[in-house]
Parts: sequence; C-alpha cells; structure tokens
Amino acid sequence: MSFSLQDNALFVTHLIDLRREFELETKSHTLELNVTASITIKHHATPLLPLTMLCSRARSYLLSPLSLSSLPPLKPLHLLRRRFKPQTTVTPPSITMSTSTTPNHHIIEHVVLFKAKPSAEPTRINAMVNGLNSLTSLNQVLHLTAGPLLRTRSQSLSFTHILHTRYKSKTDLADYSAHPSHVGVVNEFVKPIVDDIMAFDWVNDDVTCPVVVKPGSAMRVSLLKLKEGLEENEKEKILGVIGGLKSKFGLIDQLSFGENFSPDRAKGYSIGSIGVFPGLSELEELDSNAELVNEQKEKVRDLLDSVLVVDYVVPQSQTASL
Repeated sequence: MSFSLQDNALFVTHLIDLRREFELETKSHTLELNVTASITIKHHATPLLPLTMLCSRARSYLLSPLSLSSLPPLKPLHLLRRRFKPQTTVTPPSITMSTSTTPNHHIIEHVVLFKAKPSAEPTRINAMVNGLNSLTSLNQVLHLTAGPLLRTRSQSLSFTHILHTRYKSKTDLADYSAHPSHVGVVNEFVKPIVDDIMAFDWVNDDVTCPVVVKPGSAMRVSLLKLKEGLEENEKEKILGVIGGLKSKFGLIDQLSFGENFSPDRAKGYSIGSIGVFPGLSELEELDSNAELVNEQKEKVRDLLDSVLVVDYVVPQSQTASL
C-alpha cells in the first residue's frame, strides 16, 4: 500500500496543526520543546528528529514518491496531541504549621479543708502535713500544697489546715483519690487526728492561669452557699461578679472560680474561688480597701446564704517524703 501525494500533504498538515495547538496550550511557558519522532519508511528508519526541524525536513520525505506502506495509519489529531502534552509542574499542597502553643486544657481545682482535733499532738499534725505534701510525686498531680491556715472567716465552720491540688482532668482527680499512696496517707495520718473535713472541686476555665502557685504566695479561698430557689441568671450574676474581681483589684495574680461538681463533702456550698496574691502584704492591702470590697459584696449579698473564707500562705519549702 502506498500513500499518495495528497495523503502525504495531509500528514504534514496534521503536524503543522499539532505544533500550532501545542504553542497555544503552552502560552507563556518558555519551554523548548524537544520531542522527537521516528518515521519508518519501508526497511529504513529516520533518526530521531526534533519537532522544530521535522516540519521543514519532512516535506522532502513525504512529498517524494517513496513507498510508505510500512507507516502505521494516521491517528486522530486529539490522540496525537495527547502524546505531545506539555509536562506541567505539580505544586504540592501547602501545609500550614500552627505556630501557637497548645493552651492548657481546663484545670481541675481540688480544695480540702481539715479541722485537726484540739488534742492532736504537734508531731502528728506535722506528720499529716508532710504525708499530704508527699503526694505531689503522684503522676496525676500538676500542683499540690498543704499546710496550716492563716485564718478562717465563717459564722459556723472552723478549719485548721488546707490541701490544694490541681489536675488536668476529672479522671486524673479520681485516679489520685483512689491511688494507694493517697489512701494510705488519709488512713494513717489524716483520719486519726481530724474532727471535720470539707472537700470542694471545680473546673478552672482560665487556661492562661499558671498551674503552679509560687511559694510565698498568699491564697484566699472563698466558698459560697447560695440561697435556695435561685434562678440560673442569678447564679450567673454571682459568677460574673467574682470573675470581675481581678480587673478591680490589680493585686490579684490568679483568679480561679467555678461551680462545685463534688457535692458529697461540700456541706451545701456550691461556688468556689481562689485568689492568688504575690504575698501576704498584697492580700492585707486588699482588705484595707474596705469600701471597694464592700461594694462587691453588696452586689451578691442577697443571693447568698453563707460564706466561708480561708487564707493560706504557700510555704517556701515543703517536706515531701513517701
């Protein structure tokens, strides 16, 4: 089978159209096309030629009377174009790396108040305090401090010592409570010399709050018992007043507050707060501003049944031995 002059001209037209369409597709790409083609002409194969040269030189072959019986049938133009599709650079998807540090999750506050028996010997009280402080070594504990209270303000309750701890989650608090070391300290050092215990737990939503309370800091723990039958908006009002204290009293380093989620040993108190001050002098300076303090109390006085306030100074060093 031989190709006529018309067939040869048609093939050249295909190549010219292919080049034109290729140039249109590449547009602004400054690519130097160096695709090669091989044309087999009955027992003779031409060298691989650049396409830029093929269109001019092919005429001398294709317009000659040579037999092209071994040349495969022409493919449709869209199939030819597929062979010469320009290679494009695939841009990998961008990955955005977070530059912000992961904030602390909600901190669980755990406060326990102890009333030591008047007959308890000082050595046994010290053993209780040391035993409680030794629990700071447990994996669940983020922060722990225990010691004697500076003072207690309450109409009906009186306590002598405090334990304050912090955890990442309620699960960690539960694991701490069930831990054999904790159970052992409670049974051996606490229960034999204590008349009364009050425990209080809440979620601290201030994720910017430092986990550890510095030694030498003064803490004021306030527990509120609400009047019965309060509406939800009235509870929110109380929490709002507490939450605004830090902006009104610049001496406060930390302010943590929330609703108690462990009512069994809370004696009916349902809202707790901890104000942390740099030291005792700052706490006393707060109390000296009686007018501003009373102004805040008046905002919620009618909503409260009773208030328990205890002050505590975190010791500069605490004995911890299991």
